[in-house]
Amino acid sequence: MIRRLELTPGGPTGRRTLAEEAAAELHELILSGELPSGTALRLEELAKRLDMSQMPIREGLRRMAALGLVEIVPHKGAWVRELSMEDLRDTHATRLALESLAVRAAATRFSDTDASTARDALAEHVRLSKLGDNIASRQAHTEFHFAIYRAGGSRWLPRAIEPVWQNSERYRFGSRQTKARIEQTRREHQAILDACVAHDETGAEAALREHLEGAMQRITETMERRSAKP
Repeated sequence: MIRRLELTPGGPTGRRTLAEEAAAELHELILSGELPSGTALRLEELAKRLDMSQMPIREGLRRMAALGLVEIVPHKGAWVRELSMEDLRDTHATRLALESLAVRAAATRFSDTDASTARDALAEHVRLSKLGDNIASRQAHTEFHFAIYRAGGSRWLPRAIEPVWQNSERYRFGSRQTKARIEQTRREHQAILDACVAHDETGAEAALREHLEGAMQRITETMERRSAKP
């Protein structure tokens, strides 16, 4: 089944080209871990797997490379970029810098419409998390954050956040969605939203940083446990 890929969440949607469909499928396969880091991406194999010709697959790979999810080297091929602690730290630091700017800008001009959009996305994220629908839950989580970042009015900040956000999503593997974890995440998101509604720039940034630091700690612990296994 072809799933929706929206590289700028909330953007216009419509009839997609084959290249867009290929990009959507590749995107989901990478984020879900079905194409793990380091996997060689061979056009012929992918064309058979996705039941389409190699041309849209090639363009889909270029789009994934633009997001930083795929590495393409001329005359050598393409593969899913490796996961590493160094890359995780770099991704985290970049997200902190960009998203802090975005959430402060949003807090200065957050409207009732912005609040309604973000609340709906958060409620959907919680609902889907409880149902165990990881794909749809991830989409709702993305929509929540970008509903806030778009509220800041910048054309470029959400676009700058996109690739590093997409890369960080690859590190969400193995995250157990227990009731306690879902509630903790809901409270963190609610704190960000409440600060934006109150036009509290400092509070919004602090809540965002607490949320991202908590996620970073959990992911780091998971990666360290995996690397310690024989």
